[in-house]
Amino acid sequence: MTNKLLIAPSILSADFLNLQREVQVATEAGADYFHIDLMDGVFVPHLTFGPDIIQALRSVTSVPLDAHLMVDHPENYVQSVVQAGANLVNIHVESTPHIYRLIQQVQELGAQAGVVINPGTSVAAIEAILPIVDNILVMTVNPGFGGQKFIAATLLKIQQLARLKQKNNYHYSIEVDGGINEQTIQQCQAAGANIFVAGSYVFGHDISQRITNLKQAIIHEKS
Repeated sequence: MTNKLLIAPSILSADFLNLQREVQVATEAGADYFHIDLMDGVFVPHLTFGPDIIQALRSVTSVPLDAHLMVDHPENYVQSVVQAGANLVNIHVESTPHIYRLIQQVQELGAQAGVVINPGTSVAAIEAILPIVDNILVMTVNPGFGGQKFIAATLLKIQQLARLKQKNNYHYSIEVDGGINEQTIQQCQAAGANIFVAGSYVFGHDISQRITNLKQAIIHEKS
């Protein structure tokens, strides 16, 4: 994918009654992706969005859409999510025994394909697909709930993935999701991440200012 430093506001924390307005504000503020958590109430406790919300967002923003499938049987969702307008589809390795095949399917449909690992899942669980995957999403909190505290131990996995990428000349991006703020974003960047999902930090506040704060934090860390 890319090595650029990108901010991905998570709409899970947005005001659903004013979603279009908040997405437009975030777009104008420089959001690089919109992160969309699709939860089925089985793989994680909450029930959230389906492909329809992706299609609706696609009609009001040109910013790339990052679909995070927190679902059992993700093979049932991949085609409809891509057809709805997702640019990146992230699939939990814990949710399917056929992760290699699903990564290939997403790419064949014309989207970029990512794999997700939970805080308790090791990098070893995804080593076989590192040569083909476009993105790796490291959960820095337990999946399924917003507003959780960042799990510092996940930084070691980010570092490990960054070393493997450099050693083998892999092309994947490293994305982090959970507990991201002005401090933890710098820790993740220093470990090797380059896409940063932020939900409760961005929404429910001055959206433009919060996105600006995050962008300034990673610029400061880079310098």
